[in-house]
Amino acid sequence: MASVEVTVRGAGIFGLSVAWACTRRGAKVRVVDPHGPGAGSSGGIVGALAPHVPENWNEKKAFQLDSLLMAEGFWARVGETGGVSPGYARTGRLQPLADEAAIALARTRAEGAEALWRGRAHWEVIPAEGLSGLSPQTPSGMLIRDTLTARMCPRRACAALVAALEVSGVEIVTEAPDAGAVVWATGWKGLHDLTEALGRKVGDGVKGQAVLLRYAAQDDPQLFVDGLHIVPHADGTVAIGSTSERDFDDPLSVDDQCQALVDRAYAAVPALHGAAVLERWAGVRPRARSRAPLLGAWPGRAGHFVANGGFKIGFGMAPKVGEVMADLMLEGRDAIPAGFGFDALR
Repeated sequence: MASVEVTVRGAGIFGLSVAWACTRRGAKVRVVDPHGPGAGSSGGIVGALAPHVPENWNEKKAFQLDSLLMAEGFWARVGETGGVSPGYARTGRLQPLADEAAIALARTRAEGAEALWRGRAHWEVIPAEGLSGLSPQTPSGMLIRDTLTARMCPRRACAALVAALEVSGVEIVTEAPDAGAVVWATGWKGLHDLTEALGRKVGDGVKGQAVLLRYAAQDDPQLFVDGLHIVPHADGTVAIGSTSERDFDDPLSVDDQCQALVDRAYAAVPALHGAAVLERWAGVRPRARSRAPLLGAWPGRAGHFVANGGFKIGFGMAPKVGEVMADLMLEGRDAIPAGFGFDALR
């Protein structure tokens, strides 16, 4: 290929999205990952693209909103370019409400959503009675329904980006030297490397376990109940996730916590009871110390940049992460929120 202008190290969702954004602006890009695309936590199974609660607004929630609103066009373009579907659909989400106090709070948040979400999506309180399809039990008989939440299959999304990049002339290789601007999107182990390089805690990994069930509900909204994301996918499966484990010995092992996820899902959504378990998955998600994505120039290392820390919200944040990193690397324009930078870690 022509002289490389951007080297992306890491072929997870952040790395692939940065590569896509730079490629669409005409840059010559190479992606390097010794383990291949989607080999880390981006190769998971859950795929819940869900917003933060519409209250106590801040730059992180505003950034996420912009990215979630970009997602439909982003994934449609990726799928059309490479011919591989990412399994994206904005199907919404249901959440049970426990009592009158919870209903009152949800209605207050609905008013916040109307203002903060700019009429592009809605958060409303609805009765559970009469709903068809996958639905959770709700003590009050009422549910929150939001129309912003979407789902996609993480593995298919990575494959769709890989196909779109390859059609666009991007090399995706296991090894290559640095060339041009270099962005490090290297997951939780990359956060450890940054901690060592900078001499201060940057972030860590949080293990998660998830389960995939055989249950056809592809047109139904996803559910958030009892701390679980229950996500129907386009292929006739339902993902259940996930645990959050700060301490772990084996990052890829599954254990009885997976069965606990299944049991909780069966209890919360009786329709799932008896659905066959197709897969049990474990992986480690990168979590920056600031809890926001870590984006920007690598301090003291000219020409090097970081896009990391997408803990739990990486796929939802990815469309806008790619754009702001391309702004910075290709145009020298810093549109990254202050809370996403290295100064937020002090």
